[in-house]
Amino acid sequence: MDSSIPELYAQTYDAAVPDWPGEIDFYRALAAEATSNGQAVLEIACGTGRVALRLAQAGARVVGIDLSAAMLDVARAKGAGLPNARWLQADMKSFDLGETFGLIIMPGHSFQFMLTPQDQLSCLACIDRHLAPGGAFVVHLDHQDVAWLGGLRSGQGGVFSVTSEVTHPTTGRRVRASQAWTYEPSTQTAIAVTRWEEIGPGGEVTASRQGQPVRLHCVFRFEMEHLLARAGLEVEAVYGDFQRGALTDGSSDMVWVARKPQALEGAVRDV
Repeated sequence: MDSSIPELYAQTYDAAVPDWPGEIDFYRALAAEATSNGQAVLEIACGTGRVALRLAQAGARVVGIDLSAAMLDVARAKGAGLPNARWLQADMKSFDLGETFGLIIMPGHSFQFMLTPQDQLSCLACIDRHLAPGGAFVVHLDHQDVAWLGGLRSGQGGVFSVTSEVTHPTTGRRVRASQAWTYEPSTQTAIAVTRWEEIGPGGEVTASRQGQPVRLHCVFRFEMEHLLARAGLEVEAVYGDFQRGALTDGSSDMVWVARKPQALEGAVRDV
């Protein structure tokens, strides 16, 4: 892979990925609950700190972990001077931070990077170990559009379409991103290839870079419910948006809120 792609992706991420409607207020309310209990917040796959920084600015103690050093570099630069925000490089399926949190969040469909049941359960086991009794876990997923996935098995598969066009924050150049998707039904895996093009003043393409395929697991509703149960977490709610609307056939997102049961004196909990 072109070594400049992770840096380019990180530098243009905030401009290319807007907040979901109501998203930040949703997380702020839960972060305030953790803060009132004297507990910190953990964001897994925090990226550039798009969410975590807003929670820290609202007064929460926040730890953000991500696998990408380039994304964390952007987060640290944006959060310079915020003493209540820490950034650590870690794998979401094998991290050990030596502390627990009153709220753990996984925004932006990041859980879908877990491609197998083993990876999914390893990730959720790490979350369970780091979640204080009574603490909340929020995971944001795609609500799968089976018509779109079916289309990827026919004429739509592998066709590039523009997903964003933003101004690079350092160079001032326009950067256009396009993606081509395919789908493997046997593994419930959607595969995206992204192409970045720098656009000159006359609209001409002056440079082009293409990333390696990125694989994302397509999680369905009851699959997620079973995974949370296997991890020992109790589902509090599943929403179709961040305004706490019901999950319906037309919902494009699933927002799960689960909690770790309160410890019972003398009880032994199966994990």
